[in-house]
Amino acid sequence: MQITDYELFAIPPRWLLLKLETDEGVVGWGEPIIQGRLETVRTAVSELVEGYLLGMDPLRIEYHWRKLYQSGYFRGGPVLMSALAGIDQALWDIKGRHYDAPIHDLLGGHVRDRMLVYQWIGGADPDKIADSARQHSERGYRAFKLNNPRKFRPMETTRAVERVVDRVAALRDAVGSDALVGVDFHGRVSKPMALELLRRLEPFNLMFADQPLTPEHGEAFGALNQQTSVPVSTGERHYSRYDFKPLLTENAVSVIQPDVTHVGGISEMRKVASMAQAFDVAVVPHCPLGPIAFAASLQVGFASQNVVMQEQDLTLHDPASSQGLALLEDPATFEFEDGYVERPTGPGLGIEVDEAYLREKAQSDVNWYNPVWHHEDGSVAEW
Repeated sequence: MQITDYELFAIPPRWLLLKLETDEGVVGWGEPIIQGRLETVRTAVSELVEGYLLGMDPLRIEYHWRKLYQSGYFRGGPVLMSALAGIDQALWDIKGRHYDAPIHDLLGGHVRDRMLVYQWIGGADPDKIADSARQHSERGYRAFKLNNPRKFRPMETTRAVERVVDRVAALRDAVGSDALVGVDFHGRVSKPMALELLRRLEPFNLMFADQPLTPEHGEAFGALNQQTSVPVSTGERHYSRYDFKPLLTENAVSVIQPDVTHVGGISEMRKVASMAQAFDVAVVPHCPLGPIAFAASLQVGFASQNVVMQEQDLTLHDPASSQGLALLEDPATFEFEDGYVERPTGPGLGIEVDEAYLREKAQSDVNWYNPVWHHEDGSVAEW
């Protein structure tokens, strides 16, 4: 079997999908994307596929991963690793279909029958946060994550800190003590403020505080982790096992959140999870993207003991209304019940893409960029 062709599809709101074709008619799908840098990643995927993969045997996944990563003198980083991630996902999809097995079977078999998923909660008003959380709790969700704070200055007032605490308190009160609650600082908090916020949030028994600092300040994570009872987490802006290595060896995190679309795909996320298990660090994969990325992330999770929960942004409780799930021939592919998604059993990624619908959506202009925030003095703020 040989790789003969590929296509890339830009799909609203901000997704890039890859189709890899073979001479035996077996097709694989991947999701290579950096949100807001779609055209950049599109170019990188084309360079890698055309330069290294056409005419090759798609089943030699580990060899291809090493070649695409290691043969480049300049390697790693968000663009190349996200391009590699989508290619790797598609290669695994082909391999699973070739052997008529789900990818997690090829990774050693499933270690669980269903995966807990968490629901993202947005907003700044505590009452609205509470209302949204109660609604999702009634739909069956048992774990929640709140992006909090919003815009946050390097040195903030007591009232600004209290607003952060008020939002978390409203969420915790709405879902009760039998639910899991996490907070994503999104890298918006400076080192002078991070520890203060973490200490103020300790009474709410959070499952994690994600990205309390940006990755540029990785050397400070260890001190934070030692000075708070809140499990410190990061990972969506780390792109390989080599990026995660110092966080683990320095006991700087209790939870990591790699993204299968940015961390080099299924192959690398599996290695990252295995490495984290040796340090008794839990894995909660980041995945606010489309159904291909979600399917790829689940395949790793079902074969990895320390992947304890999965992010999703696909409205799993109501497939008929989901913009992302509409890309599948069967929007109800992912069976959701009681806050869990059932183990996929179909070959490869376990999904079937509705290619006619996808091609229709690909006629739209996709021009998404993340917002640029400013503080009141005009300086650029973290988004």
